[in-house]
Amino acid sequence: MTTASDRTISVTGLGLITPAGVGREATWAGVLRGRSTADQDPELKELPVGFSCRIPFMPPEQARIGGGKSWRMGQFTRLAVLAAREAVADAGFAAPGGDWDGARVAVVIGSGLAGAAHLEEQSAQFLKGGPDLVAPALIPMLISNMAAGEVALDLGAHGPSLATESACASGASALAVARDLLLAGACDIAVAGGTEAAVTPVVTTGFQRMGALSARGDEPAAASRPFAVDRDGFVIAEGAAVCVLERSADARARGHRVYARLAGVGRSTDAHHPTAPAPGGAVAESALRTALADAGLAADDIDHVNAHGTSTPLNDRAEAELIARVLPHAPSVTAPKGVLGHSLGAAGAIEAALTALTIHHGTVPPVANLTPGTLGFPLDCVTGAPRPQRVRAAVTHSFGFGGHNVVLTLTSAT
Repeated sequence: MTTASDRTISVTGLGLITPAGVGREATWAGVLRGRSTADQDPELKELPVGFSCRIPFMPPEQARIGGGKSWRMGQFTRLAVLAAREAVADAGFAAPGGDWDGARVAVVIGSGLAGAAHLEEQSAQFLKGGPDLVAPALIPMLISNMAAGEVALDLGAHGPSLATESACASGASALAVARDLLLAGACDIAVAGGTEAAVTPVVTTGFQRMGALSARGDEPAAASRPFAVDRDGFVIAEGAAVCVLERSADARARGHRVYARLAGVGRSTDAHHPTAPAPGGAVAESALRTALADAGLAADDIDHVNAHGTSTPLNDRAEAELIARVLPHAPSVTAPKGVLGHSLGAAGAIEAALTALTIHHGTVPPVANLTPGTLGFPLDCVTGAPRPQRVRAAVTHSFGFGGHNVVLTLTSAT
């Protein structure tokens, strides 16, 4: 049974595949540069919004799943498998069948739209030529649990395997659920994160029609500008992040490097509107305060905020008001979606991983496309260049359609 003295969870491995780069180090370097990855997208060229943030080309040695398995996987699943492999190796484990007890390893992977890209593609095939043109693997490429299922299969993980679905909070929800499993004693290691590969014509059009996307088609790299006065929407993106989590006592016993500790979790639901946040972050506030209390911290203990920061008018205003109200001492703020775009269900896991790296390296990445002169709120947003900073405790926010709010508190391992 876990006691109050060992309720912290350590982040011992990270895997990242994002528009800033393939792999943890490439992504971190790209985020530190602070330049948007948005560009014109040939697949979207006939649409009102024809740009996105895509993952860079992956050489075959990086993209290889192996074993003749890739054909049956949706792209969101492939990304999760590759990110999980990097995270597990980074944590110092030789899976599968290596130096862990697979029965004590859990997998929790979140996604917002899962295999929507394949449903769109295969629907076109069906309309073109009937049932015979539909891929036999459509269902495993489509369903949202298959990222967790294939990661577990790839790693030989026989503990609980779960998929979280809370829209753009899905990746953060996965980390929160993984922490629950570890604290409940249901596993000893959790491989958890988020993945998304849904930059398609129909999905992009859906977001455009509801007014969520930036319309800066003449200058895509300037489109995503979290907390700027002239923000006008997000840039759709893809990506994946997976973290290896262990109880801190177990991580200490192994003697492995710890990036940060997942010290607290807070969750709430707006129950206000299907897609718009509650004004002022009124209900998200309870998630933030719960995450602080769960970590045993006061508001003024927080040195840094990794904001959800979508660059949409409503979200940024509600989040800025939330930060100013609950954290009036003005901790540093960053918003990775300026560089990476919005990877939907993967975003919360990507941003949690970046928060762990911020703590580990003592460096806060800048917000792309934001200057002190264009900042629309009284926040200490990092702009222009990375800021060296000792971060003892940070929060990362994730908010999703349906009113899902997830806040994670991460603290230094030292």
